[in-house]
Amino acid sequence: MEALKELLIIGIGAAVVNNVVLSQFLGLCPFFGVSKKIDTAAGMGGAVVFVITLASFVTSIIYKYILANEAIHMEYMQTIVFILVIAALVQFVEMFLKKSVPSLYNSLGVYLPLITTNCAVLGVAIINVQKEYNVLEGTINGFATAVGFTIAIVLMAGLREKMEYNDIPKAFQGFPSVLLTAGLMAIAFFGFSGII
Repeated sequence: MEALKELLIIGIGAAVVNNVVLSQFLGLCPFFGVSKKIDTAAGMGGAVVFVITLASFVTSIIYKYILANEAIHMEYMQTIVFILVIAALVQFVEMFLKKSVPSLYNSLGVYLPLITTNCAVLGVAIINVQKEYNVLEGTINGFATAVGFTIAIVLMAGLREKMEYNDIPKAFQGFPSVLLTAGLMAIAFFGFSGII
């Protein structure tokens, strides 16, 4: 029961309290680039959930049993190894979407390969190592972080779709209104951590 409670705390903390986009400001490139339509944002969120969850699982195993092995001690290789694992997973997602869901593949465009360099994906893998999570805790943290990313990007897409029809002053049209909206969302999410 205590272990389940700990996993729940990790999950809620990663998804809401320490939201990767709105509290840690990681993964902003796809957040701003793909959040124009809810469908596209949800598709990107699904791809990120898959990649981050699987990357957290695989990198936790590789770190624990290979890199941090007492006989090898190659912890210094973690960043390079993690990037290679993430790149391979993104290639898998890209091939799957191109074959199975070509409309989503086309709408994500250049942002799908950018998941490879999305600092949120690498950030979660490194956070799992820094917080010394075991494989299960690291996977739960990765899944919850990706769910938090999906929540943020879908909320932003919904707001952007509504703002498209609003009468906005010329100085705030386009990206300035998006930045302002993201800032207000970040303030709201900081409320979950008790800062405000």
